[in-house]
Amino acid sequence: MIYTLEGHELKHAAEEMLLTLLPTAALTRADTADGAEGDWCRSCLTERDGEAVGRAVASVGGVVRESERRAPCAGLSPLEHKRVQTELVKMSIYDAVAPALAQPPVWGSLTGVRPAKLARGLIERGMSRGEAAACLRERYYVSPARTALTIRAAATAMELDKCIGPDDISLYVGIPFCPSRCYYCSFVSATTAQSGHLIEPYLDTLCREIAETAALVREAGKRVQSVYIGGGTPTTLNEAQLARLLDTLAQNFDFSRLREYTVEAGRPDTVTPGKLRALRAAGVDRVSINPQSMDDKVLAAIGRRHTAQDVLRAYDEARQAGFRAVNMDLIAGLTGDTAETFARTVDTLIGLAPENITVHTLAIKRGADLTDKAAAAARRETVAHMLDNAAHALQAAGYGPYYLYRQKFMAGGFENVGWCRPDTECFYNVAMMEELQTILSLGAGGVSKRVDRDTGWIERSNNPKYPLEYIRAADRLAAGKRKILLPGQ
Repeated sequence: MIYTLEGHELKHAAEEMLLTLLPTAALTRADTADGAEGDWCRSCLTERDGEAVGRAVASVGGVVRESERRAPCAGLSPLEHKRVQTELVKMSIYDAVAPALAQPPVWGSLTGVRPAKLARGLIERGMSRGEAAACLRERYYVSPARTALTIRAAATAMELDKCIGPDDISLYVGIPFCPSRCYYCSFVSATTAQSGHLIEPYLDTLCREIAETAALVREAGKRVQSVYIGGGTPTTLNEAQLARLLDTLAQNFDFSRLREYTVEAGRPDTVTPGKLRALRAAGVDRVSINPQSMDDKVLAAIGRRHTAQDVLRAYDEARQAGFRAVNMDLIAGLTGDTAETFARTVDTLIGLAPENITVHTLAIKRGADLTDKAAAAARRETVAHMLDNAAHALQAAGYGPYYLYRQKFMAGGFENVGWCRPDTECFYNVAMMEELQTILSLGAGGVSKRVDRDTGWIERSNNPKYPLEYIRAADRLAAGKRKILLPGQ
């Protein structure tokens, strides 16, 4: 699709909306759409007498449609002004293009990662939950089912927010190693076959970062409220390496007020009774045992080196170890999975009765070609059935949605939802996704965020992305944490 911008340079906003509506489109910006063959869209933005006007004209399938949106813009701060402009550009494009679609996106015009944060903002600015829900449906065209998910997640975040004090923070510790790489994975992760030799030097650097960060936390007078060790797969570490990491954390940080301590023991082929005992001895009270699917053919197709029976064994061992909560992940839209086999996976997990079940939607890799995108789009109806059926089954079994987030290039434009039994929400997941508090991220690829709880302002500091770069940057890691914890010093 050819697109043009007139009166503004909000390229990201325009492209984001176009790809939400037309995920298989190849976008090309041009100076003019005159004489263009195929689909095209023209986005215009003007301001006059304190009012901003967004207009869009789009030709999709040979049919031309026009739209216009208006909003007051006088007296706004620069940030608010840009938000108004961005929304006008997006909404005018949506109004011009969406009528051409056989089925509009279930998330309507929303393109952001955190829909519950938007809903929470509406409520905090004075709307009732019912009014916020109506706004999502009528202003942003979000479907009733997704609106209900969003309001539930927003309510959970608002409730947990009451438990966060001004000096409370959370920690994330990243272990970017896995026994093998799943074909769908977009996280920073190195296989042990290729990068196993980096694990020990990586741990050396990580333990140093832990000690230096803990000193800054003490200097800043902060308290650790939750810890989340993720990856990769943290239990790729052997028992001695895992014990070293856990001991270093305990020796440097004060965990006396810890609310929650999670470790992703996600891959059953990395889980042993000894590792689980080490986790419990260190105070870890929540683990993830993640099958993604309980169909052996699907597991083989995605590059997993374990079977459904291995998942059952690892889950039973986690239960015997005595964790307060167990989470299990699954993914809708995997190669070879059908609505029927996915439903069997959901039923199997419900039968195990873990406290948390997280239902992800397969995200297309950033570099996927148009053929891959078209195949994902074609599976939209199947994925929709998978998610809808899972939601019905989970709610019937007593689970409720407690947090959600979206990703770019997600199959069908859907979402990831965390489901939980009553009073078993993962605090870290909510605090991180809803940006409720400062989170320090240690390890390769870590993104620390300082959240000003009074203004909502967020400042970030990134660690090097890959293990070897991280190891080489050992002398510089503390600087980013100082910036987050002690701004202005």
